[in-house]
Amino acid sequence: MRLRNIPGSREVIAENKWCIQEPEHQKGHWNEIFGNKHPIHIEIGMGKGQFITTLARQNPSTNYVGIEKYSSVLLRGLQKMEEDPLENIRFIRMDAETICEVFDKDEVSKIYLNFSDPWPKDRHAKRRLTSRQFFARYDQILKNDGVVEFKTDNVDLFDFSLEEVKEAHWNLDAFTRDLHHDTAMNEGNVMTEYEERFSAMGNPIHKLIASR
Repeated sequence: MRLRNIPGSREVIAENKWCIQEPEHQKGHWNEIFGNKHPIHIEIGMGKGQFITTLARQNPSTNYVGIEKYSSVLLRGLQKMEEDPLENIRFIRMDAETICEVFDKDEVSKIYLNFSDPWPKDRHAKRRLTSRQFFARYDQILKNDGVVEFKTDNVDLFDFSLEEVKEAHWNLDAFTRDLHHDTAMNEGNVMTEYEERFSAMGNPIHKLIASR
Protein backbone atom coordinates (compact mmCIF):
# COMPACT_ATOMS: atom_id res chain seq x y z
CA MET A 1 0.00 0.00 0.00
CA ARG A 2 1.36 3.37 -0.95
CA LEU A 3 2.13 5.92 1.75
CA ARG A 4 -0.03 8.98 1.26
CA ASN A 5 0.30 11.16 4.33
CA ILE A 6 3.73 12.29 5.45
CA PRO A 7 3.35 15.71 7.11
CA GLY A 8 5.19 18.43 5.22
CA SER A 9 5.82 16.32 2.11
CA ARG A 10 4.20 18.83 -0.26
CA GLU A 11 6.26 21.68 1.15
CA VAL A 12 9.48 19.70 0.69
CA ILE A 13 8.50 18.83 -2.88
CA ALA A 14 7.71 22.46 -3.68
CA GLU A 15 11.24 23.47 -2.74
CA ASN A 16 13.09 20.56 -4.36
CA LYS A 17 15.17 21.38 -7.45
CA TRP A 18 14.57 17.96 -9.01
CA CYS A 19 10.79 18.42 -9.01
CA ILE A 20 9.28 20.65 -11.69
CA GLN A 21 6.69 23.09 -10.39
CA GLU A 22 3.86 24.17 -12.74
CA PRO A 23 4.99 21.62 -15.37
CA GLU A 24 2.37 22.78 -17.85
CA HIS A 25 4.62 25.80 -18.45
CA GLN A 26 7.28 23.43 -19.81
CA LYS A 27 5.07 21.94 -22.53
CA GLY A 28 7.10 21.84 -25.73
CA HIS A 29 10.25 22.92 -23.88
CA TRP A 30 11.38 19.84 -21.95
CA ASN A 31 14.67 19.61 -23.81
CA GLU A 32 15.47 23.07 -22.44
CA ILE A 33 14.99 21.74 -18.90
CA PHE A 34 17.66 19.12 -19.56
CA GLY A 35 19.83 21.34 -21.74
CA ASN A 36 20.06 18.84 -24.61
CA LYS A 37 18.00 17.11 -27.30
CA HIS A 38 18.20 13.58 -25.94
CA PRO A 39 15.06 11.39 -26.12
CA ILE A 40 12.58 11.81 -23.29
CA HIS A 41 11.12 8.76 -21.53
CA ILE A 42 8.46 9.09 -18.86
CA GLU A 43 7.20 6.77 -16.15
CA ILE A 44 3.62 7.37 -15.03
CA GLY A 45 3.16 6.23 -11.45
CA MET A 46 6.84 6.04 -10.53
CA GLY A 47 6.31 5.05 -6.90
CA LYS A 48 9.48 5.45 -4.86
CA GLY A 49 11.59 5.83 -7.99
CA GLN A 50 13.75 2.70 -8.05
CA PHE A 51 12.87 1.83 -11.67
CA ILE A 52 13.32 5.24 -13.26
CA THR A 53 16.46 6.21 -11.33
CA THR A 54 18.08 2.90 -12.29
CA LEU A 55 17.28 3.53 -15.95
CA ALA A 56 18.59 7.09 -15.75
CA ARG A 57 21.85 5.85 -14.28
CA GLN A 58 22.21 3.17 -16.96
CA ASN A 59 21.32 5.49 -19.87
CA PRO A 60 22.91 8.94 -19.50
CA SER A 61 21.97 9.83 -23.11
CA THR A 62 18.25 9.56 -22.35
CA ASN A 63 16.24 12.05 -20.29
CA TYR A 64 13.69 10.72 -17.81
CA VAL A 65 10.64 12.28 -16.19
CA GLY A 66 9.00 10.47 -13.28
CA ILE A 67 5.34 11.26 -12.62
CA GLU A 68 3.68 10.47 -9.31
CA LYS A 69 0.33 11.54 -7.90
CA TYR A 70 1.04 11.04 -4.21
CA SER A 71 3.37 13.48 -2.46
CA SER A 72 4.46 11.07 0.25
CA VAL A 73 5.56 8.50 -2.35
CA LEU A 74 7.29 11.02 -4.59
CA LEU A 75 9.21 12.27 -1.58
CA ARG A 76 11.08 8.95 -1.43
CA GLY A 77 12.31 9.39 -4.99
CA LEU A 78 13.46 12.92 -4.27
CA GLN A 79 15.37 11.73 -1.23
CA LYS A 80 17.21 9.21 -3.40
CA MET A 81 18.13 11.98 -5.80
CA GLU A 82 19.58 14.09 -3.00
CA GLU A 83 21.80 11.16 -2.04
CA ASP A 84 22.90 10.29 -5.59
CA PRO A 85 22.12 13.15 -8.04
CA LEU A 86 21.51 12.46 -11.74
CA GLU A 87 21.28 15.27 -14.26
CA ASN A 88 19.09 13.35 -16.72
CA ILE A 89 16.04 12.94 -14.50
CA ARG A 90 13.27 15.20 -13.20
CA PHE A 91 10.04 14.57 -11.31
CA ILE A 92 6.48 15.88 -11.40
CA ARG A 93 3.70 15.57 -8.84
CA MET A 94 0.51 15.44 -10.90
CA ASP A 95 -2.48 13.39 -11.96
CA ALA A 96 -1.84 11.54 -15.21
CA GLU A 97 -5.17 12.67 -16.66
CA THR A 98 -3.61 16.07 -17.43
CA ILE A 99 -0.55 14.68 -19.17
CA CYS A 100 -1.42 16.34 -22.50
CA GLU A 101 -1.22 19.71 -20.78
CA VAL A 102 2.37 18.98 -19.78
CA PHE A 103 3.92 17.33 -22.86
CA ASP A 104 3.58 18.46 -26.45
CA LYS A 105 3.05 16.47 -29.63
CA ASP A 106 6.05 14.23 -30.44
CA GLU A 107 7.83 15.28 -27.25
CA VAL A 108 8.02 11.82 -25.63
CA SER A 109 9.76 8.73 -27.02
CA LYS A 110 8.65 6.08 -24.52
CA ILE A 111 6.11 5.68 -21.72
CA TYR A 112 6.52 3.21 -18.87
CA LEU A 113 3.55 2.02 -16.82
CA ASN A 114 4.53 -0.21 -13.91
CA PHE A 115 2.14 -1.93 -11.51
CA SER A 116 -0.52 0.69 -12.06
CA ASP A 117 -3.61 1.02 -9.88
CA PRO A 118 -6.06 -1.60 -11.23
CA TRP A 119 -9.20 0.41 -10.42
CA PRO A 120 -11.12 -2.88 -10.13
CA LYS A 121 -14.68 -1.50 -10.36
CA ASP A 122 -16.08 -1.48 -13.90
CA ARG A 123 -17.29 2.09 -13.59
CA HIS A 124 -13.70 3.20 -13.02
CA ALA A 125 -12.28 1.47 -16.12
CA LYS A 126 -11.47 4.73 -17.88
CA ARG A 127 -9.15 5.67 -15.00
CA ARG A 128 -6.87 2.70 -15.66
CA LEU A 129 -3.63 3.84 -17.27
CA THR A 130 -4.04 1.23 -20.00
CA SER A 131 -7.60 2.22 -20.92
CA ARG A 132 -8.42 3.37 -24.43
CA GLN A 133 -8.93 6.85 -22.99
CA PHE A 134 -5.34 6.93 -21.78
CA PHE A 135 -4.01 5.44 -25.01
CA ALA A 136 -5.66 8.40 -26.75
CA ARG A 137 -3.68 10.71 -24.47
CA TYR A 138 -0.45 8.86 -25.15
CA ASP A 139 -1.13 9.19 -28.88
CA GLN A 140 -1.01 12.97 -28.49
CA ILE A 141 2.45 13.15 -26.89
CA LEU A 142 4.40 10.18 -28.29
CA LYS A 143 6.66 10.36 -31.31
CA ASN A 144 5.51 8.33 -34.31
CA ASP A 145 7.81 5.45 -33.38
CA GLY A 146 7.17 5.81 -29.65
CA VAL A 147 6.08 2.87 -27.50
CA VAL A 148 4.23 2.12 -24.29
CA GLU A 149 5.60 -0.58 -21.97
CA PHE A 150 3.35 -1.97 -19.24
CA LYS A 151 4.11 -4.40 -16.40
CA THR A 152 1.77 -5.83 -13.76
CA ASP A 153 1.11 -8.91 -11.67
CA ASN A 154 -2.65 -8.35 -11.90
CA VAL A 155 -4.15 -10.88 -14.33
CA ASP A 156 -7.49 -9.10 -14.73
CA LEU A 157 -5.81 -5.76 -15.42
CA PHE A 158 -3.47 -7.37 -17.93
CA ASP A 159 -6.34 -9.07 -19.78
CA PHE A 160 -8.17 -5.73 -19.84
CA SER A 161 -5.03 -4.00 -21.16
CA LEU A 162 -4.60 -6.48 -24.01
CA GLU A 163 -8.16 -5.77 -25.12
CA GLU A 164 -7.75 -2.01 -24.77
CA VAL A 165 -4.65 -2.00 -26.99
CA LYS A 166 -6.84 -3.51 -29.71
CA GLU A 167 -9.80 -1.21 -29.03
CA ALA A 168 -7.50 1.82 -29.14
CA HIS A 169 -6.29 0.65 -32.58
CA TRP A 170 -2.71 0.30 -31.42
CA ASN A 171 -0.31 -2.52 -32.28
CA LEU A 172 0.53 -5.17 -29.71
CA ASP A 173 4.25 -5.53 -30.47
CA ALA A 174 4.98 -8.14 -27.81
CA PHE A 175 3.57 -9.58 -24.61
CA THR A 176 4.29 -12.24 -22.03
CA ARG A 177 2.49 -13.62 -19.00
CA ASP A 178 5.69 -14.68 -17.26
CA LEU A 179 8.32 -12.02 -17.85
CA HIS A 180 11.04 -13.44 -15.66
CA HIS A 181 10.94 -16.76 -17.55
CA ASP A 182 10.75 -15.15 -21.00
CA THR A 183 14.35 -14.89 -22.13
CA ALA A 184 13.77 -12.39 -24.91
CA MET A 185 11.49 -9.96 -23.08
CA ASN A 186 13.33 -10.18 -19.78
CA GLU A 187 16.67 -9.14 -21.29
CA GLY A 188 17.74 -5.90 -19.64
CA ASN A 189 14.65 -5.82 -17.41
CA VAL A 190 14.82 -3.33 -14.54
CA MET A 191 12.64 -4.31 -11.60
CA THR A 192 10.48 -1.96 -9.57
CA GLU A 193 9.99 -2.24 -5.83
CA TYR A 194 6.61 -3.88 -6.39
CA GLU A 195 8.06 -6.27 -8.96
CA GLU A 196 10.68 -7.49 -6.51
CA ARG A 197 8.05 -7.99 -3.81
CA PHE A 198 5.49 -9.77 -6.00
CA SER A 199 8.12 -11.97 -7.64
CA ALA A 200 9.36 -13.05 -4.23
CA MET A 201 5.78 -14.11 -3.47
CA GLY A 202 5.79 -16.28 -6.59
CA ASN A 203 3.50 -14.06 -8.66
CA PRO A 204 4.26 -14.16 -12.41
CA ILE A 205 4.87 -10.74 -13.95
CA HIS A 206 3.01 -9.82 -17.12
CA LYS A 207 4.34 -7.35 -19.68
CA LEU A 208 3.19 -5.84 -22.96
CA ILE A 209 4.71 -3.43 -25.45
CA ALA A 210 2.39 -1.40 -27.68
CA SER A 211 2.87 1.10 -30.49
CA ARG A 212 0.70 2.86 -33.06
